[in-house]
Amino acid sequence: MSNHCPYCQKKISISKVFCSRDCKDNYFQMVAIQIPKPFIKRIFVFCDKEQREKEISNFARRHGWKESLIRNKIEKLKEEYGY
Repeated sequence: MSNHCPYCQKKISISKVFCSRDCKDNYFQMVAIQIPKPFIKRIFVFCDKEQREKEISNFARRHGWKESLIRNKIEKLKEEYGY
């Protein structure tokens, strides 16, 4: 039998929960990341692409989260909110 890593969906043995420590850390950090809807609206409605990149980098640095995880979360929320 096999299981799937909840973060990257890679097949793993049934006795494991995550395929690696990085996936485990990323998964729990992704769950903890909260991005307010007004921030999403501001970066997609009022900012151009260059300003958006700068805002996302500043947001990640300010909160101490990995920028790649912030970008993934923003993409999911963008679709959810319809921007």
